[in-house]
Amino acid sequence: MSLQTTFGELRSQLAQRIIGQETLVERLLIALLADGHLLVEGAPGLAKTTAIKALADHLEGDFHRIQFTPDLLPSDVTGSEIYRPETGQFDFQKGPIFHNLVLADEINRAPAKVQSALLEAMGERQISVGMRTFPLDQLFLVMATQNPIEQEGTYPLPEAQLDRFLMHVLIDYPSAEAERAILHLARNDYRQGQPPAAVKVTASQVFEARNAVSEVFMAEAVEEYLLALVLASRDPGRLDPELGRWTAFGASPRGTIALDRCARSLAWLDGRDYVTPDDVRNVAFDVLRHRLLLTFEAEAEGMTPDTVIQRLLERVPVTA
Repeated sequence: MSLQTTFGELRSQLAQRIIGQETLVERLLIALLADGHLLVEGAPGLAKTTAIKALADHLEGDFHRIQFTPDLLPSDVTGSEIYRPETGQFDFQKGPIFHNLVLADEINRAPAKVQSALLEAMGERQISVGMRTFPLDQLFLVMATQNPIEQEGTYPLPEAQLDRFLMHVLIDYPSAEAERAILHLARNDYRQGQPPAAVKVTASQVFEARNAVSEVFMAEAVEEYLLALVLASRDPGRLDPELGRWTAFGASPRGTIALDRCARSLAWLDGRDYVTPDDVRNVAFDVLRHRLLLTFEAEAEGMTPDTVIQRLLERVPVTA
């Protein structure tokens, strides 16, 4: 069985467990293939936790959930040194960040020090405690969640820290048909328990798949289109005076890299060995929405980053 077929089956299996959230399932797999991290925003009860737990069931790796609260300390995430009286020495006790899949639940409820500790681990793939540095596992994915309903007493992530996330995914309520299917699945699980994962993917298969994704062909015209989108976000006034009035800062070079990796991963997941402009457009919202900073004027007019991205997609021509 080919790797593409294996990941295609994994995608189908996850979609059967996470009903009505096909985009979340797809973005989780893209993050896994692109070696990045995911920020997911949605109301409570939309299967955010269930999604990453289901992925963990299908992966050869361990999973840990961290509930972020205002009284959380950085050492609660990274671990700390503990004094051992019997030896007279300090031993490092690893924290929950030393797992393959980590769910940072309601990341905006913890203060900046805790957020920084997590984001350093995401960016550097290591933890520094005192004079020592501890590397994290090569297979390491963080899915952080935010609740858009309750914002009182929260600590919103600064734009520079948001840039650490490969994608910022917004999810909504499922359709009526999907809701019925969720109800039937929940009844069945309550009666018979959750069935074991039919598809298991090893860490070596994930790394092999990442190599395959990096070799997916991107024509020069598609690359030019990708670059044009990012560059237009930095100087949008050339395309459209209103865009220039709405946008304070555009996407960073990290956004360019993320757009490239996500478009390649999506193409590979869809069973192709080449990237199309539609792949770039498909992932553009999730890759760019947290990397654009709007002006006060735009916010006062009720504009959102998605409004700007939609206008960019309409204005930037696909290179022939």
